[in-house]
Amino acid sequence: MFSNWPDLLATVKKSFGALSKSNPKMVKAYMALGEAAAENNVLDAKTRELISLAVAITTHCDGCISSHSAAAIAAGATREEVAAALATAISLNAGAAYIYSLHALEAYDSLKG
Repeated sequence: MFSNWPDLLATVKKSFGALSKSNPKMVKAYMALGEAAAENNVLDAKTRELISLAVAITTHCDGCISSHSAAAIAAGATREEVAAALATAISLNAGAAYIYSLHALEAYDSLKG
């Protein structure tokens, strides 16, 4: 097992609470971002959580993975829907690595003269 996800989720929630006591204004602004993203209800909660989970994969954020996995479950996402969102994240991340490889080759060529 890569991680004890229930323990990680509990730690994230506890730590989030501690940070909000230290800097409530920043945490309030952070929470407002999520509220603003959901405001017009164009995307349902499940779709937003599947997108969030895919983004968590591309940003390598284990805390985000635990939080958004739990939220996706609460929003009714199936394992198959999660797997499809992850497949999209994998395909994008591979594409991003390819594009940045082109940047690296361009940098090499430019610097070599």
